[in-house]
Amino acid sequence: MFRKLNENDYTKTMDFLGKDPGLNLFQIGDIENYGFDSEIQTVWGSFNENEELTGVLLRYRDNYIPYFKDEELFVSKFREVIQNDERANIISGEAQMVSPFKSCFERYHEREMYFCELKDNLSLKTGQVTIKLATPDDAERIFDLLLMIEEFDTLNRNSADHVRQKLEDQSGRIYFIENEKKEVICTAQTAAENSKSAMVVSVATRKDYRRQGLMTQVLSKLCQDLLNEQKTLCLFYDNPEAGAVYHKLGFKTIGKWKMIVRQP
Repeated sequence: MFRKLNENDYTKTMDFLGKDPGLNLFQIGDIENYGFDSEIQTVWGSFNENEELTGVLLRYRDNYIPYFKDEELFVSKFREVIQNDERANIISGEAQMVSPFKSCFERYHEREMYFCELKDNLSLKTGQVTIKLATPDDAERIFDLLLMIEEFDTLNRNSADHVRQKLEDQSGRIYFIENEKKEVICTAQTAAENSKSAMVVSVATRKDYRRQGLMTQVLSKLCQDLLNEQKTLCLFYDNPEAGAVYHKLGFKTIGKWKMIVRQP
């Protein structure tokens, strides 16, 4: 059986997605924040003959995220929903689960990134540097650092207001190190935080302060605080040098995350 999910399905859905909290952090967070009855979000579920949930398809605005246990049974139903939605522009998720949906778009661009997960603190580091938890008043200084980082397309995707909003609505947290001039020189953030997991994003160190172990210390502090809350940490990377740092801290690559983006 395949149908739209509703509030009566909340516990069953969260139990199903919660078995893989890292991979499903976006679905878990979106359902916690927006539920099942929202203009910007719709959730479908597939069930077996015992009425057990075996797959979830979530639409958040123009982005679809599929997660399922049996490809042969349910991909066709998921594909039909996406193909019939003119708003659909992105399909994202674990690479093997997303690949069967390429036919939904006539023309598309693909991007793959490594997907990592941290569940323990055995490899986290401590140091003598003071690490601060940002408040909304720090938004401008943090954004000034992000503007310096070549790897980030910050001007198009971000703003000081966006950073400030994250801190105000507590949808994520930001840790940072500052120098004697009160300039932010290293930072790491979370996004898509939910009751079970969080995504590590916007890890950045100013060029003239790199290779001093600052990133390691900021990440360790962030990760330790989240692990203390019984949350799984996740991140994407496609930069081998950054990946080496994450692995030293105990992150383990559990697969690849794929995005299929519709092209005009």
